[in-house]
Amino acid sequence: MSEGLLIFDCDGVLADTERDGHLVAFNQMFDELGIPLHWSDDEYAKLVHIGGGKERLASVVTPDVRERLRLPADDEELRQVLARWHQVKTRRYKELVASGALPGRPGVKRLIAEALRAGWKVAVASTSAHESVVAVLQQVVGADLAEQVHVYAGDIVPHKKPASDIYRYALDTLEFEPQDAVVIEDSGIGCQAATAADIATIVTVSSYTKDDDFTGASLVLSDLGEPGRPVTVLANSARVPVPEFVNVATLDAVREQRS
Repeated sequence: MSEGLLIFDCDGVLADTERDGHLVAFNQMFDELGIPLHWSDDEYAKLVHIGGGKERLASVVTPDVRERLRLPADDEELRQVLARWHQVKTRRYKELVASGALPGRPGVKRLIAEALRAGWKVAVASTSAHESVVAVLQQVVGADLAEQVHVYAGDIVPHKKPASDIYRYALDTLEFEPQDAVVIEDSGIGCQAATAADIATIVTVSSYTKDDDFTGASLVLSDLGEPGRPVTVLANSARVPVPEFVNVATLDAVREQRS
C-alpha cells in the first residue's frame, strides 16, 4: 500500500506514564501548593478514564471540596485556579521525565524510525499538555526523531477523548483520509476516540487499562514488541498476521483490512 499516517497516543503508549509519572506529579503538586489532597493508586485508576489533567482535577472538586479548600464560587475563576495548579503539576511531571523515570515502551522508537524511513507521516495526538507530550516524545525517541513527529496535544480541540476531535484534527491538518491512517492507543477512551474517527486502531495495553473495553480495535497487544521480545496477542479482530513485533507491514495489513 501507499505511505500512510501513523498516530500515537502519548500516555501509556509512548511510555507507561500514568502510575509512575502523572500520579506522582499530581501528588507532588498537591504537596508543593499545600493542598490537602492526595490521590491513591486506586483513585487514580478511575481518574485515568477522564481525558485531560485539568479535567481530572475538576472532577474531584465537589461542592464539599470547593468549600473546604475555599475555592472560588465563580466557575471561570475556579478554572483559572485549576489551570495554575496544573502548570505546577506539568513542571513536576517534566522533571520526572527528564530524570529518566519513565522509559519508553517496547517497540515505540523502532516503529517510529521504520515508519519514517518508509515514507509515512508520524504524529502524536494526546489530551495531555503539549509541553508534557513533547518532553516524553523527546525522552523516548531522542531529539532527532522527535523533530520529525507532528505533535497535537492539550487544548487545541473543543472536546477531549473519548471524543474523536483530536484524531480528526490530526487527519485534517496533515491532509489524510481515515482509511490511510493507523492509531496506536492504550485505553478504552482512546480506542473509542480513534474508532469514532474511523481510523484502524492497534491497542497496546498499559498498567491501568488492561480491563478496558476495546470494542472496535483491530488488534489488542501487550506492546509493540522488539526483536527477541515478541508481543502477546490479546485480541485480533482484524485477523491479520502478527509477527514477533509490529512493523510497517503490520500497519499496512491492519489498514487494508479496515478499508
